[in-house]
Amino acid sequence: MPRRPRPLAAAALALLLAPTAAPARDLLGVFGTWAAFRDPAIPRCYAIAQPLNAPRASAWADVGDWPRKNLRGQFHIRLPRALSPKAPVTLSIAGQHLRLLASGSDAWAPDPRADAAITAALRSAPGMSVSARDTTGHAFTVVWPLDGAATAMDAALVGCAKI
Repeated sequence: MPRRPRPLAAAALALLLAPTAAPARDLLGVFGTWAAFRDPAIPRCYAIAQPLNAPRASAWADVGDWPRKNLRGQFHIRLPRALSPKAPVTLSIAGQHLRLLASGSDAWAPDPRADAAITAALRSAPGMSVSARDTTGHAFTVVWPLDGAATAMDAALVGCAKI
């Protein structure tokens, strides 16, 4: 069984892997296997975590808040492989299975209602997984623990409250 990322190591890697290349990010906190950041230059805040079973530099899950765009709780996954454009990408969380929209190696909730359902499930489920097929047709599944996800999402939301 893969080892869990250590929280401080996860935070440091999360900073390096954060979804944009903006140089100035503020660490809001590390919560279990999740961390929260604020990027005032954009501005946006997000909770982010690495999976248990993928190379650290290649995959993450994040939930972002973009105050100027009036977007809250936007769910995003970066998978460790380029995805087949024809195969479904499925998120499994709290007994639910939801098809995600995908392009390249990224996947998102299909709409704001799905974002809300996913972020609600992140708050109480012990883990989540995403199953997909890569461009060669090989099936794979990536797994994330969710300990600390709720607190990291709250920290991100509070971090952007005054922007």
